[in-house]
Amino acid sequence: MASTIPAPLPPSTANWHWKNKTVTPWAKQWFERELTTIRVNGEGSEEVGIERVVEVDGDVELGQRKSKLITIYDCRVVLNWSGTASDGTAVSGKLTIPEVSHEVTLDGTSDYVYEWSLSTDRSPAVDALFQLAKARLPAALEEKFAAFPAAIIDTHGKDLTVSADPSRQGSPAPSTSAPAAKSSGTQGDAALKKKAEGSGAVKSSGQAVNTTTVSVDAHFMAPADDLFGLLTDEKRIPQWTRAPAKSTPEPGAEYSLFGGGVKGKFVSLSPPKEFVQTWALESPTWPSGHFATLTTTLDQGSDSTKVTWSLDGVPLGMEEEITRNLQGY
Repeated sequence: MASTIPAPLPPSTANWHWKNKTVTPWAKQWFERELTTIRVNGEGSEEVGIERVVEVDGDVELGQRKSKLITIYDCRVVLNWSGTASDGTAVSGKLTIPEVSHEVTLDGTSDYVYEWSLSTDRSPAVDALFQLAKARLPAALEEKFAAFPAAIIDTHGKDLTVSADPSRQGSPAPSTSAPAAKSSGTQGDAALKKKAEGSGAVKSSGQAVNTTTVSVDAHFMAPADDLFGLLTDEKRIPQWTRAPAKSTPEPGAEYSLFGGGVKGKFVSLSPPKEFVQTWALESPTWPSGHFATLTTTLDQGSDSTKVTWSLDGVPLGMEEEITRNLQGY
């Protein structure tokens, strides 16, 4: 019997698709326009500012997950700065910022790094202006960087969102009550099933670990092949984890999610219906050296795709913690 092809989604549910838009060319123009307006003054006639944006190297994207707009970017920015010293000397140099990213700007995972160079021959007046640049320009630059995510959403959000109020912060918290998910018999909630089909016992670092199986399933208003890619493609995984990922969807290849918080290897892949991975949690409560087996199945229906995560080998007593982790998917 021929499989049923899902009908196009109405606008009321369209926002629950996984969507993505590359806006790198626009971002480079934004940096060139905005950063070159920065000028600061010192005592007397001293002034210094950003003269030119030399390079913006990296990718800038806007993604949508569960009706939330998420900025995804990581750029290396190279600038020319220039100014006038107190004795009238024209001073110039280069400034490199290795990372301008969502993680630094919005998540605050690290501070900005500034790599300075001076092109003008040194003198007391030139050195004083150089110090002014290093003291005052970073704050002005960071004010612009802070406005960048909102500018992405304001300019491009309408291309992804049909009728939703976007979140400017990104990094949406995992939810089990989003309208995109429905459980059997209860719409709007991800179905959660914990089952102990006879406690197993596996060895971890030389010690036996009593285990069980935990399963979570949910329905998503998206095609199975799109979801399969979203869950396995290294470039797309950060759209929903908001953290670095390593993933080569090939049997035997290692993967890591949530910045290394979850890791393992791919065992088998049958796109777009199923993939199997070994799975370990970086947590003091997870037995050292122990790997469970995660089977992810995708069942395409007429108007949604049912995704089931079944984790076999969960240490007894960790069911609730692991359930929360699976819900984070």
